[in-house]
Amino acid sequence: ALNWPDNDPNDIDLWVEDPAGNIIWFKNREAGLMHLDRDDRGSINDRVKFNERQVSNPLNQELMTIRGIVPGEYVVNLHYYESASNMPVDATVKVSRVNPALEVVYYGTTTLEEKGVEKTALRFYISNQGDIESINHIEKSILLL
Repeated sequence: ALNWPDNDPNDIDLWVEDPAGNIIWFKNREAGLMHLDRDDRGSINDRVKFNERQVSNPLNQELMTIRGIVPGEYVVNLHYYESASNMPVDATVKVSRVNPALEVVYYGTTTLEEKGVEKTALRFYISNQGDIESINHIEKSILLL
């Protein structure tokens, strides 16, 4: 999961590359066993219609799921796609393993200084048994833009 401050108007995107070289992002929401479950656009899509009323959702969050064990390295990158404030954004990434029980295996913050910046939030390996290992922050660009 990627989060950035509630009510922040900026658009931060989650990009993930799997061991086979598949990349998910907002224009390719499914690849291999990875799925981008939610693409948040900052303040652009924060209003929803509910019971004939417009309701604001201040939460900024993108969610990605890996729906099976594919051993190898995963790269989790963040991209400061669009800026409404021209200010740096602190983005938090949380990696959780949900099977056989919920376990948070990584939680960290990455600062994106300005529009256009891409940073590697983390890289990790999934073992043949499904364990998450060898977490590091070595930069690798995976943007397709």
